[in-house]
Amino acid sequence: MTNRIVHGGGITAAARQYGGRPEDWLDLSTGINPNPVSLPEVPVSAWHRLPDQHLQERAREAARGYYRSGDISPLPVPGTQSVIQLLPRLVPGGSVAIFSPTYGEYARAFTLAGLKVRQVSGVADLTADGGLVVVVNPNNPDGRMLSLDQLRDLHDRQHRQGGILLVDEAFGDVEPAASIAPYAGSMPGLIVFRSFGKFFGLAGLRLGFVIAGPSIMARFEDWLGPWAVSGPALSIASSLMERDTSGIRARILQRHRGLETVLRQSHLPVSGGTALFALVADERAEGIYTHLCRHHILVRKFDYAPHWLRFGLAPDEEADRRLAGALESDDFRSVRPKI
Repeated sequence: MTNRIVHGGGITAAARQYGGRPEDWLDLSTGINPNPVSLPEVPVSAWHRLPDQHLQERAREAARGYYRSGDISPLPVPGTQSVIQLLPRLVPGGSVAIFSPTYGEYARAFTLAGLKVRQVSGVADLTADGGLVVVVNPNNPDGRMLSLDQLRDLHDRQHRQGGILLVDEAFGDVEPAASIAPYAGSMPGLIVFRSFGKFFGLAGLRLGFVIAGPSIMARFEDWLGPWAVSGPALSIASSLMERDTSGIRARILQRHRGLETVLRQSHLPVSGGTALFALVADERAEGIYTHLCRHHILVRKFDYAPHWLRFGLAPDEEADRRLAGALESDDFRSVRPKI
């Protein structure tokens, strides 16, 4: 049995270990917009009835415009985690290559299904038996980005071999020009996953989208079954994706600059990240993590990379100052990185 992966967001467990009320902690352990958007009005019928077809059609049309997916109407799913667990059905008995290190649930899902999994660092490490290649772009947690040309070349390679390319763009909303979703209609065997909750700050909605050709989309739809996504989630997503989101994007970038300023002034080396988080690489990572927990600030550590810490965005300047204060406190001297 593959061990369960510990993700960010474990405030309750951290509070039990280090004290304080969960609601008083500063959670920087996730890659989610810390300022959730205002919720649009949801019709009572969306709560009262099973999600009617018109709700799904509206959400798919809004997603088609938002993701610029051309003739493809993206399929709403109850969070991309739900379809990650379905992926082994696409390559029964086949092999999988995952650009790594990355989101650990991919390798776990395939391993639990008994598939051969190769974790590769780049195209040069791929072999001819790669039935499915997974690329998280931009990557979590190091922010690695493949260009559109690189993704097209990788797709062409997979297509010639009868394979599939999956591009997970969960953190792609801030840089829409880098998305390969607009080209999915002309690239058979390409699957794009998009996350709704990270950019809009509504992870609790549990909503994502799949963009792929008709045959692959139909299989996911069949596997998920009827009413997979709730009416309220479809209604909220439709309203938000139909709006101008430039203000959300600007606020995220402003918050990212605030985080990087604090880390730089605290002499913590940023080695990667995306607009929604920064990755710090430091040999004292475990001590820094513990120190911040004692100040009731949670960041993300990694069992496979003990020198890494991922810092998510703080919601405002006051929270930036709280983080800076913890990193400048007298009791931080014992773990302070060398300058």
